[in-house]
Amino acid sequence: MGSSAGEPGLASSWADQYAGQSVRLVLWRHGQTRWNAESRFQGQTDIPLDDTGLAQAQRAARLLAALQPDLIVASDLGRAMATAAPLARLTGLTVTADKELRERHGGAWEGLTDTEIRERYPAEHAQWLPPGGESSPVLADRAGAALERIAEGLSPGSLAVVVSHGAAIRLGAARLLGLPEDLWGAIGPLANCAWSVVGRRRNRWRLIEHNAGTLPEPVLSDDR
Repeated sequence: MGSSAGEPGLASSWADQYAGQSVRLVLWRHGQTRWNAESRFQGQTDIPLDDTGLAQAQRAARLLAALQPDLIVASDLGRAMATAAPLARLTGLTVTADKELRERHGGAWEGLTDTEIRERYPAEHAQWLPPGGESSPVLADRAGAALERIAEGLSPGSLAVVVSHGAAIRLGAARLLGLPEDLWGAIGPLANCAWSVVGRRRNRWRLIEHNAGTLPEPVLSDDR
């Protein structure tokens, strides 16, 4: 699904489109880091945004501010907090840090390139299970529970921007949507500083937007 907010002039109609959802979460992936550009597995290693990532965050913040969010919550890792900062400045909101929104713990894979992981851990790579790290179901449970908790704290008609990481967003959203594990791969990875939107109405979640905010481009991510 592409973004319907590619131009600032469309932002008000984009906001109106979602007004019927009782609770909305904008799931915003952090901007680019040097390790993203080098295809290194970041996991929970605290890598800062690079210059490209900082520019991405500023551009995306101008679009997301038009939605007039009621709350901003971010992973406590630096790249997520730095991504949230421009939106906080534009909206006057304070960013709430939440460690449960961190990326998958990558264990022995953190800092390695995809090629290095394939060469050193072929069996684990085939299962996408980092030694000493988190499995996909564990991450889905953690991130999904965090998103559910954030939503429960919102008043009807409210919108929260949640700044997190590629795999945490994709698997957390899949858990919210009630997708069985064998269908998690049907949701593709997020580009840097792109977002998805989920809405809850009559106690059911649905995916409204996915990988919005950018034109199609290669995804630099720890996610599959």
